[in-house]
Amino acid sequence: MILITQLIYIVEGKEKIFDEFEDIAIPAILKYNGKLLLRIRPAADNFIEAHIEKPYEIHLVEFREQQDFENFMNDEERKKYLHLKEQSIKASVLIKGTQL
Repeated sequence: MILITQLIYIVEGKEKIFDEFEDIAIPAILKYNGKLLLRIRPAADNFIEAHIEKPYEIHLVEFREQQDFENFMNDEERKKYLHLKEQSIKASVLIKGTQL
């Protein structure tokens, strides 16, 4: 099992474009033995301590195998909408791990 945590930083004012991309990308996770476990949009007062920029959203996704994750990333339908991601996301941090 592969766990993906992603910290997502949005271009200010591009939240609706980001949501359009997520409406395509999130359902595609299921096609590749994946599950969106958490999608969090934390408020400023939810942070106890921060030494990095606070993300707009935090995602935790589970895939059965590495190949499933790679297949998701290469999904042709998802790739058609990458321009929305590029317009709306200024940066993201992807952390890959496994459950202990």
